Amino acid sequence: MNKRDGLLFVVSAPSGAGKTTLCRAVTDSLENLRHSISYTTRKPRPGEIDGRDYYFVAADRFRDMIHAGDFAEWAEVHSNFYGTSRRVLDGMRGEGIDVILDIDTQGARQIKTKYEGQAVFIFIMPPSLGILEERLRNRKSDHENEIKKRMQRAREEIRDYSMYDYVLVNRDFERALIELRSIITAERRRTRLVDHTWIEGFFHTA
Repeated sequence: MNKRDGLLFVVSAPSGAGKTTLCRAVTDSLENLRHSISYTTRKPRPGEIDGRDYYFVAADRFRDMIHAGDFAEWAEVHSNFYGTSRRVLDGMRGEGIDVILDIDTQGARQIKTKYEGQAVFIFIMPPSLGILEERLRNRKSDHENEIKKRMQRAREEIRDYSMYDYVLVNRDFERALIELRSIITAERRRTRLVDHTWIEGFFHTA
């Protein structure tokens, strides 16, 4: 089969729905799939490592990167900035590596515009808003006001579900992982990705 540009998978979900954990797990379980690391101005949470979880940068540097056009997408979420390096993203895809982006709906909308027809969009739903709030509280990393803001933001993000190609519910992690892996595997088998000269070769072999 032909060497192709890497596929782009955009995964969004309300905070606490488990998208980052799912993205990392599916990356570990499939070959030739890399989880894009975002830049952010927020402070690291306990256990997070710069360069593995995010690239943690100062707000001034992030703004300089915006002005320089360094981001394929960026957004301000909960008073912090998040963004995806255009150079890194395009570089991986140019090498034929499939990339999964773990970004919010603002960023997904930008990718849909800039990479029209080149990306697959997947939205991860929590089983319910009640369970989502419980998950946020169990993280014990946010104050009460922050939890309320995240819940309000969750309602807004869920209303954007229709701009995505797929919706899956993270009720059970293992099941959600199987479904996410199935979506990626199916998209890799699209006939438009087949080298037609490779197919024609079947008719010229003994």
